[in-house]
Amino acid sequence: MIAADLPAQWPPSVELRRVEAAEARQGVVAGERELFAVSDRAIGRYDRSTGRRTGMWRAPPGSGISHVNSCILRARLLVCAVSNYPALPQRSHLLWIDADTLILRSARSLDGPGSLTFADWHADSWWVGYANYDGRGGMPGRDHRATLILRLSPDFVERQRFTLPATLLARIAPRSVSGGAWRGDWLLLTGHDRHEGFAVRLSPDGQRLVHVATVPLPTPGQAIAWDPGGHLWSIDRPRHALVESLAPPPLGTPR
Repeated sequence: MIAADLPAQWPPSVELRRVEAAEARQGVVAGERELFAVSDRAIGRYDRSTGRRTGMWRAPPGSGISHVNSCILRARLLVCAVSNYPALPQRSHLLWIDADTLILRSARSLDGPGSLTFADWHADSWWVGYANYDGRGGMPGRDHRATLILRLSPDFVERQRFTLPATLLARIAPRSVSGGAWRGDWLLLTGHDRHEGFAVRLSPDGQRLVHVATVPLPTPGQAIAWDPGGHLWSIDRPRHALVESLAPPPLGTPR
């Protein structure tokens, strides 16, 4: 690897606020008026200004929903990435939950080359992350290096697949990618337990992901979200908190 390919180091993110949320186990969604705390089988909705919980979605009994990994808010629907981790073989699907009524509207199987951990909408495409692990929850014959990011059409047909840069894989081993959220032309990925995120961009030819920067985060991994004002939200899983922070733009340019 040449020096020009090494990722830059972001300045530390500046923590702005914490909101206590018992469901802050897997990820967070940040809208203009509300926050959503995501756990394996439940999602709590919180008033953004007061921090008061205003609603709760729970996985229906007998639904088989056991591991909600992350959600995004799109057109007043929570679109949630779900896996059966740590069961094998790996199974994944998406849920659409009404953000106002917290009623499950639909679901779609999205089995792929790993365990689905995030889905985001960017550039008229779905971008989804399939985690692979060295140990528990991993498929025989695959390890963290098999983690993939897929670009899908609006109707979920695969258009491209991307492996992760070696510099990023070295930081997430032996686990995988837990969260991913686009901001402008770069995607911020998070691992499972480190206090850092990884900014990646598409190479100029659009055929690979380039790790352009590593950012220190105030929280240890899991799914993240950008709010409409450009602030980053993450979770402090041990303390059951949603954390708002100010993260500067990534340094460096793709090569």
